[in-house]
Amino acid sequence: MSSVDPLDVSVVSVVVDCPPGTAAAALRDSVRSVLDQTLAATEAVLTGAGAADAGAALVADHPRRVRTGAPQGTFVLPLAPGELLERNACRNLFAAARRTDADLIAGRWTRRTGNGTKEQAPAWQQELYGRTRLVTDVADAPELVVRDALTAGFAVRRPRWADGGTGFDLALTARRIALVPNLITTRRPAPDPLGELPAAAAAQRHALALLTDPALRAARAHAFLTDHVVPCARAFLGAAPARRTELAAAYAPLLDGLIDERALRDLEPLERVAAALLVDGDAAGVHTAAYALARPGTVVTAQAVHNGRSYWTPEHLHPTYDLTELGDSQRPLSGLKLLNRVTRCARENGRLVVEGAAVLPPALRDSDRTHVLTGSLELTPRAAGARPVTVPLDDVRLRGDTITWRAAVPLTTGLRPRGIGDRNWDPRLLLGVDGEQLAPLDLFAEKAAVDTKATALPARPRLGLLTADTWQPYVTAGHHLAVCLLPRRRPARAANKVARYATNFRPARMIKQRWKKLRKTIAALHSQRTKTSVYRHLLRRLPVSRGTVVFESHMGKCYGDSPRAVHEELVARRRGARVVWSYADDPAGFPKDATLVRRWSWRYLWALARAEWWVDNQGFPHALDKPKHTTYLQTWHGSAYKRMGYDEIRHKMQNAPQREQLMRAVGRFDRFLVRSEHDVTTLARAYRIPEERLMRVGYPRNDRLVAARTRDEREGRFPRPALAAALGIPDHRTVVLYAPTFRGTPKNKKAQLLLDVREFAERFGDTHTLLVRAHYMEAATLPVTPSGTVLDVSRHHDVSELLCLADVLVTDYSSIMFDYALLDRPIVHFAPDLDTYTAERGSYFDLRARSGGPVVDTQEELHRTLAGIKETDGDWQEARRAFAAEFGTYDDGGAARAVVDALFTRKAGR
Repeated sequence: MSSVDPLDVSVVSVVVDCPPGTAAAALRDSVRSVLDQTLAATEAVLTGAGAADAGAALVADHPRRVRTGAPQGTFVLPLAPGELLERNACRNLFAAARRTDADLIAGRWTRRTGNGTKEQAPAWQQELYGRTRLVTDVADAPELVVRDALTAGFAVRRPRWADGGTGFDLALTARRIALVPNLITTRRPAPDPLGELPAAAAAQRHALALLTDPALRAARAHAFLTDHVVPCARAFLGAAPARRTELAAAYAPLLDGLIDERALRDLEPLERVAAALLVDGDAAGVHTAAYALARPGTVVTAQAVHNGRSYWTPEHLHPTYDLTELGDSQRPLSGLKLLNRVTRCARENGRLVVEGAAVLPPALRDSDRTHVLTGSLELTPRAAGARPVTVPLDDVRLRGDTITWRAAVPLTTGLRPRGIGDRNWDPRLLLGVDGEQLAPLDLFAEKAAVDTKATALPARPRLGLLTADTWQPYVTAGHHLAVCLLPRRRPARAANKVARYATNFRPARMIKQRWKKLRKTIAALHSQRTKTSVYRHLLRRLPVSRGTVVFESHMGKCYGDSPRAVHEELVARRRGARVVWSYADDPAGFPKDATLVRRWSWRYLWALARAEWWVDNQGFPHALDKPKHTTYLQTWHGSAYKRMGYDEIRHKMQNAPQREQLMRAVGRFDRFLVRSEHDVTTLARAYRIPEERLMRVGYPRNDRLVAARTRDEREGRFPRPALAAALGIPDHRTVVLYAPTFRGTPKNKKAQLLLDVREFAERFGDTHTLLVRAHYMEAATLPVTPSGTVLDVSRHHDVSELLCLADVLVTDYSSIMFDYALLDRPIVHFAPDLDTYTAERGSYFDLRARSGGPVVDTQEELHRTLAGIKETDGDWQEARRAFAAEFGTYDDGGAARAVVDALFTRKAGR
């Protein structure tokens, strides 16, 4: 690139459009970000009716760099007052333009997320600006015309800017578009869904008039709904009643003709309903739908059932308002959350009278029975440790499509808080129907329904009236009724003022700081870093506790797998064995005859340091070195299809310390179980495990499967295992176990199952029961389905029990396929992402060529396969048996016995 004269302002003109009333401070910040650009050849051009008033001083102070009039630069970059340019924005855009000869250059921008200073980029920018690229057809970067991508963060050659038009128009007419991953513009204002919809609707009409590509039109229609219409509907929840009515009446004609039915069908049910109600101008309906969107799983209307389908209301029997997918009619009463509106809140005879109406549960509609209703109002303090107070309802009855109720709450005499630390209380409605209790219901209220002055009541805190003296009902930011203890009278206000001063003057602040420091010190003493250091330098030097075995399965998450099988065999043969089990979170389900220790607790470290044996299937914490007196048996958790250990690309790319950490962790293994020569050539080689440490005995967990197959061949499949009765599965149903592999879902997020379990339930619900077993490293949320059709068994401790119960296994490329093949029952591989996964992770063999069952890519193929499994399974029997023989060579049913014989009995001299 040629050098730029720093006095030549002809490269980039940043046009700041100033409407009337532009704040001088906001304009000054924007101009300052232009003057601070690392590309010196940049000017700020102020346009608009407000430029003369707000920008006069800026023009006078910087005559060479700030002016009014028309832009003169080679490129023009638009900027709104208050928005800022990233310091290298112009340099990055100009460099990309010179490199690609592009007419339009665009990069990322961020906007504020609320009233604070936090900023965030829209999620779709990750795909659009993920890498530097040149686009000659907008179809290759559809977000440019589908989303509001070019409302900021772009520059265009001046001749094209002079032609006028929006960023959308510029994208359609540009010859070459360069996209860069750099941040260009920041501090864009937070979205205002209610105020921005008219402009968005106008832009949508303009865009649809110009777009001819059906795919782009469909994508634009969907994006308009998700980016503008649905957020607008959500924002109705916080709008006042009068404004909601006004907006709904104004927006209905604006949206007329803009909502595509196909795009609506692609939305989630409640989003679809909210958008449709907004188009209809139904302000009350949109407000109700907004509450449902804010609180998923809440039944907010008296849904109508027609031809087996559930609809928003009896007046909305149209596919757009179909809510069957939510499964509300399938939920038990105890699992229902109902919209519970406060219809009246007033002060009467020294009490707070609250009246409301809860939506009638689906199970009670169209019922001729007389139902017995009971109820109470529970006021729960937000302070930890404080007890709730329950007030019985004065009246509760069925009235039309609602359950109406009334409670008179004696706040003054009934609630006696301390007065300090327990000032906020949340009332919830407790309803019972025919003896069955519903989930507690929040009290949904609007601010207009609660007159704060007319509902205040005297308070009598246990610590005296100087702490507080008034109960004040109010509506929370979440639109729920609550009561708060306040100091309203002069003595209480004065006492609170003194208390605030006493807790904030210098000595008090010093005490607080020292207390915080002490708490940090105490927390540090219980940190993993401190525990690891103590373990390495002190605990590991303790003498061995002869005969002690520490077991762990899947990092303490369950009592199962091969460690469980070894434990049961050991306990059966060596009475009095000192057995310790670790658990991650909850000890429920672990053996009561063993010592239980929480993972990473001091007791856990003590047990590991003194144990004679370690037994696990995944790996004790890498930071904990094995004592010299300990023998470590690694049973492992499955044969390998995907590449593992040092064969993984990610390990090959790691630095030396990271590779050393893995080497040290694996180097602790004294014995490593394998179930076939496939394990030897894959797992053992991938983890550099020497031949002398391998035990060719099979997996102890699979002893149960070998025994089950023998029993099937001798006695048949019935009766089913006791687990079937525990799960409520009758003998006539076909049990399908769906167990996908781990895909690396980020923390705090639910795994997205590739199998649509709701569609499965609709297709096979009368004859099949689907057991869903998410990977132990993940969690999945299942939709509501008819009772008995889909069961979540992810929390079941031992997967071997589930395998013995299942008639068919549906998996992808999980190692569970190697185990289930031992049962000689049908296996179906549902793996839509098989090619992508193997390309990214790598595999040891071609699953399609060597599998023991069909490999299908779509849900429809899966359904056809399951429907005809009895007729076609014979074709796969030979391949499945060969699969089991190859990958389970040493699984003969005696693995647990062999392990105990080789390690524990011999070593103990038994």
